[in-house]
Amino acid sequence: MKLRLENFTKRFGALTVIEEMDLTVESGEMMALLGPSGCGKSTTLFAVCGIHKMSGGKLYFGDSDVTTLPAQERSVGVVFQNYALYPHMTVEQNIGFPLKVQRMSKSNIRAEVERLADLVQIGELLDRRPAQLSGGQQQRVALARAMIRKPDVLLLDEPLANLDAKLRLEMRSEIRRIQRETGITAILVTHDQVEAMSMCDRIALMRDGKIVQLDTPEQMYNNPRSQFVAGFLGNPPISFLPAMAGDVLSFGQGQTLARPPALEASGDVIVGIRPEHFGPQHGTGLRGEVTFVEPQGREELIDVRLDGGGEIRSILPAGEPVRVGQRIDWGVATESILAFGKNGDRL
Repeated sequence: MKLRLENFTKRFGALTVIEEMDLTVESGEMMALLGPSGCGKSTTLFAVCGIHKMSGGKLYFGDSDVTTLPAQERSVGVVFQNYALYPHMTVEQNIGFPLKVQRMSKSNIRAEVERLADLVQIGELLDRRPAQLSGGQQQRVALARAMIRKPDVLLLDEPLANLDAKLRLEMRSEIRRIQRETGITAILVTHDQVEAMSMCDRIALMRDGKIVQLDTPEQMYNNPRSQFVAGFLGNPPISFLPAMAGDVLSFGQGQTLARPPALEASGDVIVGIRPEHFGPQHGTGLRGEVTFVEPQGREELIDVRLDGGGEIRSILPAGEPVRVGQRIDWGVATESILAFGKNGDRL
């Protein structure tokens, strides 16, 4: 089911949170609404499910205008951050509750519950209550309950926020697997760029109630439209350094890098360099001193204070002979350098 927001506006009293935003989620696509706290991503999700009444604009499910439909009449399934399971009910009763409200027969409810329980791999837990489940198991129950009515759209509001790191990794792949197997159109709200990049077909990165870039994860990472986008995506994060663009990029104290072929601007620029693009494997050009080495198993994160001022981070395979206090002269992958103007726009 294709979902379309046209000129979506949301006000709370005199405060306009979102103004005339357009967004299209294709049928069978999983879209991430990503951004910092307060950017409007959850407000958008609540407008889609009907919790928030839209102040302006239209919402379409396929060709149907559902702008004024009450929440209970919209074909949506919602998974909230706190799962919102009924503590006095068993897993089976929690999952089947939406169908019970529809007065479906007990045998049909049981069949549908078993089908969804198998899909989310909790078939052996149907007799338990939420307090007897782990966080990951509760998440699966909430997901099954949201999908049992076969909704047109699945909405996920920070669904992994309460899980530990190992469970988050597991549930990222599980939710994506289920979404792909069912072909349901889904929207994921998150502030975690790793979740957005690993789970979704496209990302709508929001800031101050606006979508600042809408792209595939790969395109947004490699071709950010602004310094904000470049800084929001990437773990470890990108490093930004002031430079002078002439025949070469100059960083002070005689430090230079080759000018990226795509850079047309001259004068003062902000250069963005991702950790994987800075290191001894890229030659020389930036000199400085190693200030921190953080082993992470297969790799090491290395912070360098440059002679001309500024900090830059590198990521290298584990076992590289690098130590705190060491002097370095490392290069950068020229074609991967990003450049931004003083206003933050990509050059």
